[in-house]
Amino acid sequence: MSDLRVTVWGEYRHEHTNKAVADVYPKGMHEAIADGLREGGIASVRTAWLDQPEHGLTDAILAETDVLTWWGHQAHNDVDDKIVERVAQRVLEGMGLIVLHSGHHSKVFKKLMGTSGNLQWREADEREIFWTVASGHPITDGIDEHFELPAEEMYGEPFDIPQPDTLVFISWFQGGNVFRSGACWQRGRGKIFYFRPGHETYPTYYDTNVRRVILNAVKWAAPVAGEKINVRNAKVPLAPITKG
Repeated sequence: MSDLRVTVWGEYRHEHTNKAVADVYPKGMHEAIADGLREGGIASVRTAWLDQPEHGLTDAILAETDVLTWWGHQAHNDVDDKIVERVAQRVLEGMGLIVLHSGHHSKVFKKLMGTSGNLQWREADEREIFWTVASGHPITDGIDEHFELPAEEMYGEPFDIPQPDTLVFISWFQGGNVFRSGACWQRGRGKIFYFRPGHETYPTYYDTNVRRVILNAVKWAAPVAGEKINVRNAKVPLAPITKG
């Protein structure tokens, strides 16, 4: 997988406006995520963010991206609809998409899911336990039956998403809520994985298990070789057509 090409996208705004976030992620959350992938052996990792031209997601960059990771929170509405369409089309063509934390409300995730992405939430420094419910799935490679984060933002059910093709993780929070915290879908030829943790004021993206899950997810979502769907007017039938 050393030849896998990954683009790590983030808003990169909290880090400029919130000292607590900047203290945890001095280079930005996107760079922390990218560093985890590089340490995992993926050599070709680039970063992109909201305030770059075309949000850093030009046609040329997306054409050279096998898997895109997406973190967004306070500026979902600032993402240009043209870029959303561009990213969604690449997913349908086979690019993998890893949606992180509050990316559940991103335009591109809601477009590909066809739902609101709404959920319950609470910021109370709660302990979170992730339970693996799809043992043997590639995304769980190297992950025990459960792992913990000492403090995170709570996300709770109900979570307005389509039924996952595969549910990989569920979370339990100290306050009693549960959540489908790792879920897979396929749209067109592209694979999508939603992974819950990653509130901006916690050092979640330095956690060994979180980094391993994202690395595994990126590898799982890599495009599968094959020709594009051939759309044409099939004027010549494969077998004779008898009329009358």
